[in-house]
Amino acid sequence: MMILGSMRQEDIWNTDTAQHYDTPGAGMFAPEVLGPAVDRLAGLAGDGRALEFAIGTGRVAVPLAERGVPVTGIELSRPMIDQLRTKVDEATIPVVVGDMATATAPATAPGEYTLVYLVYNTISNLLTQAEQVACFRNAARHLTPGGRFVIELWVPELRKLPPGQDAVVWHRESGYIGLDAYDLLRQHLVSHHFRFDESGQARLFRSPHRYIWPAELDLMAQLAGFELESRHADWIGTEFTAESRSHVSVYRIPPGETASR
Repeated sequence: MMILGSMRQEDIWNTDTAQHYDTPGAGMFAPEVLGPAVDRLAGLAGDGRALEFAIGTGRVAVPLAERGVPVTGIELSRPMIDQLRTKVDEATIPVVVGDMATATAPATAPGEYTLVYLVYNTISNLLTQAEQVACFRNAARHLTPGGRFVIELWVPELRKLPPGQDAVVWHRESGYIGLDAYDLLRQHLVSHHFRFDESGQARLFRSPHRYIWPAELDLMAQLAGFELESRHADWIGTEFTAESRSHVSVYRIPPGETASR
């Protein structure tokens, strides 16, 4: 079994990954995937400022800024930031280099953001429960009273694992296979993304994660002073059920209260 400690985030999100990350018009960049996310986040930000944890190449931040929402980012990978800079400059979307669990984004006043968001399963890139709790607390530090923290996350698919098996194919389509290998004892997994070109050659990208159940996520939120405001299966508001494969959860600091720092 692969040891997650041997997979450093700095090595995973390198120049090669950054240059191949964007898939304009397809996959997570498809209009039907990206559009509803931007619509929902713009509505939640209102007239305030938004902060994206793990902003990456700006998949969400760029169209959100184009909607008139002031966006700032935090990002650990300099190559991903370099790719973002091919789209917008620092004045348009400022980015702080650092870990989303600890880094502080600039503001004209402490706790000024009305929205912090963390999309596409990225909170699971933090590989310990302590780091994930710290991420919630970091979001709280940046938010105004009544501000919201939005997380998009998949539901662990352990029900698909037959006895004695520790891996599951979670998606397949022409030219792509996605496989997750689980370490059930440590609540870890490694996602394997196989992409095939026309010649049949495969390109493999792997990323380590610590998976989180919705109930555990809610407890992390409570420790940071948040309340669960809503949970849906997707960005357009589909009901979240026992069969949902993912969720968009909106946590809110109660108006007039100061979150746990």
